[in-house]
Amino acid sequence: MKVNVDIECTPEEARVFLGLPDVAPLQAAMMDQMKSQMQKAAAALEPETIFKTLFPMNTEGFADLQKTFWGQFMGKAGKTEK
Repeated sequence: MKVNVDIECTPEEARVFLGLPDVAPLQAAMMDQMKSQMQKAAAALEPETIFKTLFPMNTEGFADLQKTFWGQFMGKAGKTEK
């Protein structure tokens, strides 16, 4: 035997029917707090610090990465130059 039941309701109606708590106010409060903390942290950072945080690689590291990519491209992966 197979029984299909279709229920049309909004998410709000389903939440109330199942007895789940309304977490929208809590979520809004947490998002406001996170936004406030992120704004404070962003205001405290200088552009140079932000750049170093996002791109921690120095120029030597970038050169090494570039050599690795070119080595892969040219088929020299894993081979050392003499």
